[in-house]
Amino acid sequence: MPAVTRTATVVILDFGSQVSQLIARRTREANVYSELLPHDTPWAEIVKRNPAAIILSGGPESTLGPDAPDCAPDVFTSGIPLLGICYGMQLVAKKLGGTLVPLAHSEFGPAILTVDARDCPLFLGVPAQSRVWMSHGDTVTAPPPGFSVYAHTERSAVASIGDAARRIYGVTFHPEVVHTEAGTAILQNFLHEVAAIAANWEMASFVDDAIARIRGEVGTANVICALSGGVDSAVAATLVSRAIGKQLTCIYVDTGLMRRDESAGVLAAFRDVLHLNVIAIDAEERFLARLAGITDPEEKRVRIGHEFIAIFEEESKKIADVQFLVQGTLYPDVIESKTPGSKAGHKIKSHHNVGGLPEHMALGLIEPLRELFKDEVRKVGKVLGLPDAIVMRQPFPGPGLAVRIIGEVNRESIDTVRAADWIVTSEIDAAVELSPRPWQYFAVLTPVRSVGVMGDGRTYANLVGVRAITSEDGMTADWARLPHDLLARISTRIVNEVPGVNRVAYDITSKPPATVEWE
Repeated sequence: MPAVTRTATVVILDFGSQVSQLIARRTREANVYSELLPHDTPWAEIVKRNPAAIILSGGPESTLGPDAPDCAPDVFTSGIPLLGICYGMQLVAKKLGGTLVPLAHSEFGPAILTVDARDCPLFLGVPAQSRVWMSHGDTVTAPPPGFSVYAHTERSAVASIGDAARRIYGVTFHPEVVHTEAGTAILQNFLHEVAAIAANWEMASFVDDAIARIRGEVGTANVICALSGGVDSAVAATLVSRAIGKQLTCIYVDTGLMRRDESAGVLAAFRDVLHLNVIAIDAEERFLARLAGITDPEEKRVRIGHEFIAIFEEESKKIADVQFLVQGTLYPDVIESKTPGSKAGHKIKSHHNVGGLPEHMALGLIEPLRELFKDEVRKVGKVLGLPDAIVMRQPFPGPGLAVRIIGEVNRESIDTVRAADWIVTSEIDAAVELSPRPWQYFAVLTPVRSVGVMGDGRTYANLVGVRAITSEDGMTADWARLPHDLLARISTRIVNEVPGVNRVAYDITSKPPATVEWE
């Protein structure tokens, strides 16, 4: 094994795979820092990251097509260790002189991988045969000059290739997904055996680097931070506070869209526990006016995002030399909102703090958590010494209850969903026997009305949906298998305690195909 001597960034070039972010996640789980960049990122930008290795992701296109996505030529000639996954392997083969052909029938789903070269560093410790996950329509029939074939499946004679001298490897399957049994071992072999990267990146390292970057970017300017009350903004605010101290002023905007008793609890936590300088703004009337008559979920998110920014910019003028705005944007927000940095992906919905931002802002953005997943943010919070009451708090969307009301947002609909949500939250919080505990749980007010019988009389009232999920990072989720008696208590309380509701439904849809929130 080569001497493990350096810690650096692994650059992952994204060719549009739906699971590209999992490559970044698996890399970080191997205690190696990674960044996901668009496939056509200029070489000069890649070099700025000082990459210790480069990984090419999969993608939906064919390398044989006339407009096949490509990357900088230096990727293949730099001498930096390179791993191509699926489309990435096919691109390696195409660029370096291999032969590719389209399959008569695309290969999707499970396959059995047979390792033909047990001494290949990519497959050290990997069983001779194991299940892998395929998703490709083209195949390599002959590797480039200097490359060897290391593995095959029943339908792919060339399932892995490599040139040990140049430290360039490829696999036609997806090692990043859980369906590939030895996927973690294969990725770790590339990182540690091939690229000789030390497994010593930790959240403490991220915190130190982030603090240094923030200090360098901000200088002597003042900064305001948007506090939503959730773990993301709390961690972002604390991180920036560690970097610049009294230069930071936090602004908590009470939109009128928060959960029961939330605003008072948030302010107490930020002022008394985190000891942050917090200004509270009562903006309920402003947000209700902006949302009046709006039923389209994208328009709701955009209007909320614009109103937040308008308030922050107004408040910034009251503080001398404010040049930056801090937000708790996370990596899943960026992916779903499809920002310009995620060219190959598809937009799912605009997050108020990403796709909902106006094109022109007077303040520069500081988003120290932008490359992290939710569970990684919790780890940062623990490194910063935040209490569990803040770090382990269940996620709550920035637009608040507005995206838990299907249809128009007004005081009546807010009061209804807030009351139902309180019942859902309190009952699940009190159910100590749950294992695993749900990651997120809430109520949704739907525009569906149905006939019911209450007090021997006919009712025609609203349907409330209940959503509870299990997840690690919010990128994927499964519906929580709550006990039937718990669901019965929730339903009974909602129809008896919340005016205007006579029916409750439980959402048993995973993500994908659904998202966590209904809007």
